[in-house]
Amino acid sequence: MIDILPDKCDFCGCCVGVCPEDAIELKEAEIKIIDERCTNCAKCVYSCPIEVIKFNKEGVLFDRHVIM
Repeated sequence: MIDILPDKCDFCGCCVGVCPEDAIELKEAEIKIIDERCTNCAKCVYSCPIEVIKFNKEGVLFDRHVIM
Protein backbone atom coordinates (compact mmCIF):
# COMPACT_ATOMS: atom_id res chain seq x y z
CA MET A 1 0.00 0.00 0.00
CA ILE A 2 1.19 3.51 -0.80
CA ASP A 3 0.78 6.37 1.67
CA ILE A 4 1.16 10.09 1.06
CA LEU A 5 1.96 12.63 3.76
CA PRO A 6 -0.52 15.25 2.48
CA ASP A 7 0.55 17.98 4.89
CA LYS A 8 4.07 17.87 3.39
CA CYS A 9 3.12 17.41 -0.28
CA ASP A 10 3.77 20.39 -2.56
CA PHE A 11 1.35 19.03 -5.20
CA CYS A 12 3.93 19.07 -8.00
CA GLY A 13 2.28 16.13 -9.79
CA CYS A 14 5.44 14.09 -10.43
CA CYS A 15 3.79 11.00 -8.97
CA VAL A 16 0.68 11.39 -11.13
CA GLY A 17 2.75 11.38 -14.30
CA VAL A 18 4.57 8.12 -13.55
CA CYS A 19 1.64 6.05 -12.26
CA PRO A 20 0.87 3.37 -14.88
CA GLU A 21 -2.52 2.62 -13.34
CA ASP A 22 -3.75 6.23 -13.06
CA ALA A 23 -4.22 5.57 -9.34
CA ILE A 24 -3.28 9.03 -8.06
CA GLU A 25 -5.72 11.91 -8.09
CA LEU A 26 -4.48 15.46 -7.74
CA LYS A 27 -7.06 18.21 -7.41
CA GLU A 28 -5.98 21.69 -6.35
CA ALA A 29 -4.53 21.18 -2.84
CA GLU A 30 -5.62 17.57 -2.40
CA ILE A 31 -3.93 14.35 -3.42
CA LYS A 32 -5.06 10.77 -2.88
CA ILE A 33 -4.27 7.21 -3.88
CA ILE A 34 -7.09 5.13 -5.33
CA ASP A 35 -6.30 1.83 -3.61
CA GLU A 36 -8.45 -0.23 -5.99
CA ARG A 37 -6.24 0.81 -8.93
CA CYS A 38 -2.86 0.86 -7.19
CA THR A 39 -0.63 -2.16 -7.91
CA ASN A 40 2.11 -1.10 -5.43
CA CYS A 41 4.70 -0.71 -8.17
CA ALA A 42 6.27 2.14 -6.12
CA LYS A 43 7.05 4.29 -9.17
CA CYS A 44 5.43 7.19 -7.36
CA VAL A 45 7.64 6.62 -4.32
CA TYR A 46 10.78 6.93 -6.48
CA SER A 47 9.45 9.93 -8.43
CA CYS A 48 8.60 12.15 -5.47
CA PRO A 49 11.34 14.80 -5.22
CA ILE A 50 10.54 15.63 -1.59
CA GLU A 51 9.94 12.03 -0.44
CA VAL A 52 6.43 12.44 0.94
CA ILE A 53 5.20 9.22 -0.67
CA LYS A 54 5.95 6.07 1.31
CA PHE A 55 5.44 2.35 0.78
CA ASN A 56 3.40 0.97 3.67
CA LYS A 57 4.05 -2.70 4.37
CA GLU A 58 2.17 -4.16 7.31
CA GLY A 59 1.91 -0.78 9.01
CA VAL A 60 5.59 0.12 8.54
CA LEU A 61 6.44 3.02 6.20
CA PHE A 62 9.44 2.66 3.89
CA ASP A 63 10.91 5.43 1.76
CA ARG A 64 12.69 4.96 -1.55
CA HIS A 65 16.06 4.45 0.14
CA VAL A 66 14.84 1.36 1.98
CA ILE A 67 12.88 -0.43 -0.75
CA MET A 68 15.70 -0.37 -3.32
